[in-house]
Amino acid sequence: MLYTSYRYGWDSQMMGLSLAAIGIMSGLVQGTLIKPIVARIGERRTLLVGLLFGAAGFAIYGVASTGLQFWAGIPVMALWGIAGAATQAMMSKLVTASEQGQLQGANASIMAVAGLIGPGLFSLTFAWSIGRGGAAQLPGLAFLLAAALLVVAVALAWQVTRGAQFGAGDAN
Repeated sequence: MLYTSYRYGWDSQMMGLSLAAIGIMSGLVQGTLIKPIVARIGERRTLLVGLLFGAAGFAIYGVASTGLQFWAGIPVMALWGIAGAATQAMMSKLVTASEQGQLQGANASIMAVAGLIGPGLFSLTFAWSIGRGGAAQLPGLAFLLAAALLVVAVALAWQVTRGAQFGAGDAN
């Protein structure tokens, strides 16, 4: 990762270990936590909490001045994974069985567009933030931008799901 190499001086081995830790933590969340969390607090709250964990994780990454601090953000960021499952479940309930394919196709298209825009936006923000005359030499600015975007997503999700009942434990 360009960021961790620049900010912490990590080599490819350290980046690989970090990516492995991210994968393991994400797998643990996906495989063990989603079902009990949704059962306890419901899909809507799971979505909102998951987005907040994502925002917190990006914020930790953005302000981490050491590699160890960055690593502390990995479990927080992994909990963002609960939001995706809740989102899928909520959307699936809003369309008929014959529309499920269209929904999944639309979701895949949105993810593809995000996959095209995200890396470019991160790279441009990172380059601007460390360049001469950049944003107070704040290399984590791209992560802070991502955190801010997730806070906006929380506000949107709160608004568009208000009044709807999604799963156990959801009350308005």
